[in-house]
Amino acid sequence: MTTDSSTLDATAVASLARQVVEAHPPGQVPLVELMGAWYDAGLAWVHFPVGRGGLDAPRALQPVANRVMRDAGGPEPRTVNTIGYGIVAGTIVRHVPPVTANRLLRPLATGEELWCQLFSEPGAGSDLAGLATRAVRDGEGWRVNGQKVWTSLAHKSAWAVLLARTDPDVPKHQGLTYFIVEMTTPGIEVRPLRQITGRASFNEVFLDEVYVPDTQRLGDVGAGWFVANSTLGDERTSLGDRVAARSSGTIADALELWTARPERHTPVLRDRLARLWLRAESQRLTADRARVSAVRGNPGPESAIIKLVGSELAQSVYEFCLDLLGPEAALVDTYSPDAPDDVSGPTALQRKFLRSRATTLEGGTSEIMRNVIGERVLKLPQEIRNDKGKPWKEIPR
Repeated sequence: MTTDSSTLDATAVASLARQVVEAHPPGQVPLVELMGAWYDAGLAWVHFPVGRGGLDAPRALQPVANRVMRDAGGPEPRTVNTIGYGIVAGTIVRHVPPVTANRLLRPLATGEELWCQLFSEPGAGSDLAGLATRAVRDGEGWRVNGQKVWTSLAHKSAWAVLLARTDPDVPKHQGLTYFIVEMTTPGIEVRPLRQITGRASFNEVFLDEVYVPDTQRLGDVGAGWFVANSTLGDERTSLGDRVAARSSGTIADALELWTARPERHTPVLRDRLARLWLRAESQRLTADRARVSAVRGNPGPESAIIKLVGSELAQSVYEFCLDLLGPEAALVDTYSPDAPDDVSGPTALQRKFLRSRATTLEGGTSEIMRNVIGERVLKLPQEIRNDKGKPWKEIPR
């Protein structure tokens, strides 16, 4: 199945997507087969190069393909490998040689190999560049020691992207290097962390003398901050870029609940719902503009706007839902680390409310997003930093 990328438009992408789902009907063929065909057709990330899951087409055409998949009863592609699709794949295609990239991207796209992100640390918090995990040269590779935290899906992942300090004698942003690492490598220990929802889907990860071949380094030694920023840009776009159609996404939950609970209607709640809908529409249009501007999928600092607006909107929507539910909002059907991943059932909104508390933290806090927008988008003066220009080893921790 081939197509000429120079003639691609929404009609052509939709036609190609229909060919895939007709030849591999969702629900009738294994998911791996379906998503493998999706990747081979260039529909996993339409803005990626041909042969690496893409069509070398504008990123704005991706929702067209995804809509065909959903309408046929298939999954939203990114849910097959959440971190792989939305966060890691772009970094791989930008920084890994084509042959190796294809080897990594196809099983990522099919869900055969899940990915996680070893960035955050207990002692660094939102100051990612202040991380302390060390990678030291050892022959043809590196020995890594340190601790990571809040690592979603680390307990299920085959691969991880890893940011580590390779030079403590230079300023903190200059001494970082970016790697990919197999999670089965000796010396990696994963421990689950219980969330407010009761589930345990993220973890702390300990690295003890973990050997990483130099062939698994992405970018130059010391250029990890540059590579990581491309990953973070993808993450922010992924976290905030989930509303494809008017009145869909989180606001759809509020609208559905409003229709189902007419006895709870008040003028105040009606006004709140109207304001939330306007915010959701603004967020949707902002995300559309960002997709169009990222013609070849290299997100800029504008992705911070999408993430900030989307995450704060999600919290506001579910706060409204709980207020509309009244006393019923206090009910949760189960509170267990073994609770299913889906958010269906009689207390789905309560679960979504609890989960939404993380949206302004994950992928960079709202405070960090405002700094990014102010400094990189609006070109305002940078905040005063006492550690600027100092070697990392001289910065108090």
